[in-house]
Amino acid sequence: MDRLRKRREFLAAAQGQKWAAPSLVLQARARGEDDSVRVGFTVTKKVGSAVIRNRAKRRLRAAAAELLPSLANPGFDYVLVGRAGTLDRAWPDLLADLRKAVDRVHGARGRSSSKSSTARDTAPHG
Repeated sequence: MDRLRKRREFLAAAQGQKWAAPSLVLQARARGEDDSVRVGFTVTKKVGSAVIRNRAKRRLRAAAAELLPSLANPGFDYVLVGRAGTLDRAWPDLLADLRKAVDRVHGARGRSSSKSSTARDTAPHG
């Protein structure tokens, strides 16, 4: 996955589909240029200090690295916007929020139900 780095790329993604969850907001836009998936991360100053915003971005990056390779559609840009709940949300719930957000912006076509995928995330690792 490539990263979004320029302001105009973030602004373009903001014009696409959006879905808000307790821990994040997902913005997605079909580029149509190529088959690569690009992702960007942002957290506003309303969430807290630079240390807190960076911690939220790290959690979002980890969640995206875990889920987006299998869920993302080719040729799309995704922006994950951190919220105050990004830091407090349990890890399985954060993953469930991201999975549900991706399903919602893509119309949940051809995906398993979120109930069965949530159960998979809450199973202990081992």
